[in-house]
Amino acid sequence: MTIRYGFLSTYPPTRCGLATFNSALAAHLGEEGIPGGIVRVAAAGDDLTPAPDVVHTWTATTPGGWRDSAEVLNTFDIAVVQHEYGIYPGRDGGEVLSVLRRLTVPSIVVLHTVLTRPTPGQKALLEEIVAAAGAVVTITNAAHDRLLLGYAVDAAKVSVIPHGASGFTGTAAPRNVQPHLLTWGLLGPGKGIEWALRAMAMVRNLEPAPIYTVAGRTHPKVLELHGEAYRAGLHQLGATLGIAHRVRYESAYLDEMALGELIRSADVVVLPYDSTEQVTSGVLVEAVAARIPVVATAFPHAVELLTDGPGILVPHRNPAALATAIRRIVTKPSLATTLLARNGHAGPALRWPAVAQRYHELAATLVTADRVAVAGS
Repeated sequence: MTIRYGFLSTYPPTRCGLATFNSALAAHLGEEGIPGGIVRVAAAGDDLTPAPDVVHTWTATTPGGWRDSAEVLNTFDIAVVQHEYGIYPGRDGGEVLSVLRRLTVPSIVVLHTVLTRPTPGQKALLEEIVAAAGAVVTITNAAHDRLLLGYAVDAAKVSVIPHGASGFTGTAAPRNVQPHLLTWGLLGPGKGIEWALRAMAMVRNLEPAPIYTVAGRTHPKVLELHGEAYRAGLHQLGATLGIAHRVRYESAYLDEMALGELIRSADVVVLPYDSTEQVTSGVLVEAVAARIPVVATAFPHAVELLTDGPGILVPHRNPAALATAIRRIVTKPSLATTLLARNGHAGPALRWPAVAQRYHELAATLVTADRVAVAGS
């Protein structure tokens, strides 16, 4: 079925998880050459360099910008809306609801955050978003269950479609003499790098001692509000712990090829996140798909993918537990082999083409129903 997709989301050159996700989904849904378009949501200070697929930009400072955004989306067959509380104008990002209510085409809303303890305003807004949407997608089963148990929503509208993975599975890099630990993604408080640094200090007696790469720029919002204070604090902590020479910070933006090479060079991916709410992690999905053992704190997406999967879960803010898990993997090659043998989550169903196909099937159902309704009216 031929479908023209309109997308509402942050989008490159903005660098955030939502922009990366939407860019990949749009690319794979458009692989058959069917023209689609992006309505880009841009914050103050974003680089507004024109992008080929962007048909309209909604800036936070544009009064009534939601109205124009909806009108542009109505020129497509279906609107795919990425939702986070922090990216749209209005209280709790509430102007996205105005867009949904003005749409005359079907819509799919992808929920990237479902809070266990929302404010009353956040809870009411999400319930209204689900009510206004044609269909809703959560990226994990944990988010699906949290939504149905904690919010008054129509369960029939809600589907689970996993986060897609690029599958950085090219030629494996030559093994390093020193074990290579890796964390990547936008940097800022809550990333938990300080706990990983403390864990590094606890495993420096290994022979050879690991090296640790922290790859990624500081999150734009963190940079705007606090500058590089978090990164500077990490450098200072590393020096205090005596491990600064074993930690490499890669702050340059890495294209897909360079990121793939970096991931394939890792012996362990370390995700020491502080959040107990995180139901979506693109970094985690890419690590699992690339078949690299993962050590992660027990945030919901990690629990879902790593329980009986290719990694070890540890408590939050516990460097000793992180150190123990890292030590086990790098000193016992058989453990890494065992973990990866449980890697049932990294099959073809996790790759972007398969994930995009599931979105297409959902969209086709909505568009068909809409066309039948229009024909019968």
